[in-house]
Amino acid sequence: MAKLYFHYSTMNAGKSTILLQASHNYHERGMKTALLTAQLDNRAGEGRIASRIGIGAAADTFAAGDDLFARIARRMSADPVACVFIDEAQFLEPEQVWQLARAVDDLNVPVMCYGLRVDFRGTLFPGTAALLALADEMREVRTICHCGRKATMVVRRDAQGRAVTDGAQIQIGGNETYVSLCRRHWREAVGDRPHPDGGAAVSAGASGGDI
Repeated sequence: MAKLYFHYSTMNAGKSTILLQASHNYHERGMKTALLTAQLDNRAGEGRIASRIGIGAAADTFAAGDDLFARIARRMSADPVACVFIDEAQFLEPEQVWQLARAVDDLNVPVMCYGLRVDFRGTLFPGTAALLALADEMREVRTICHCGRKATMVVRRDAQGRAVTDGAQIQIGGNETYVSLCRRHWREAVGDRPHPDGGAAVSAGASGGDI
């Protein structure tokens, strides 16, 4: 039975690598796949999914307002695929997540989504929230903070390397812009440090208190 999968993590956890490997596994068995990635993220080039370890593949792109159910239905009618892979799934609109769920239910094709869980403010992306609500199976892709703990958060840095606490939710960038951290070090980076006497955390105030 087909399912909607959501593989989530923070930045630089290897989501694209896992996606490309999973797609390759289908191809090795003589089965076709469909790859889609967000149009607005063209760091690897327009219509391309690429990993930091140097592998990549061509992909179709999706943008706001696209009807993904209709696109998948057309593809299945013309050239059936065994699985649909979605990279940068945090950029999906909630309605598009419902469209993917419909493709799973009505077209009987598995859809595997890979994306971020939270933004630099610790807030869910709308697409991520919808996936957390609708996915049949969810799997965490883990990476580590500089301290060795599991990284679950991401901090955005400005040109001077200081943590940014305000701004648009979406800003495309890589290692020069984002750093994955555990919750404790994310709180320190954005100015929410543990109280020195071991009490409740206190905010450094509106000015930030970056480290």
